[in-house]
Amino acid sequence: MGEWKTPAELRYAETDEWFAVDGNVVTIGITDYAQDQLNDIVYVEFKDPGDSVDAGDSFGEVESVKAASELYSAVNGEIVEVNAALEDSPEVVNADPFGAGWMVKIRTDDLSGLGGLMDAAAYDAYCDSR
Repeated sequence: MGEWKTPAELRYAETDEWFAVDGNVVTIGITDYAQDQLNDIVYVEFKDPGDSVDAGDSFGEVESVKAASELYSAVNGEIVEVNAALEDSPEVVNADPFGAGWMVKIRTDDLSGLGGLMDAAAYDAYCDSR
């Protein structure tokens, strides 16, 4: 197993986003594994609050010295907040991907998209297999 953290209370996508549910608001960020693979993150860009997002669609992108990656939502909904602090300090994603490095919050009436996501153990196994 790798050296990355995988909090048990979150859900994970094969595209390396994590999802935390609080009522009808889903907070999304990228995983510790993803930030480790990307290396030094130098830029983030998100859709704006008020924009709608469909499950499977991109809500933004993250760029590092190695690569650029799209960020995907697992739920339909409206972006209600973005982590604007990351625009000036994208390296926070590397330092604290599950805390201060969160990316967007989406309000949704349909959490069913989260049903197909992995739990921490499955995500660890998935990362180990790559």
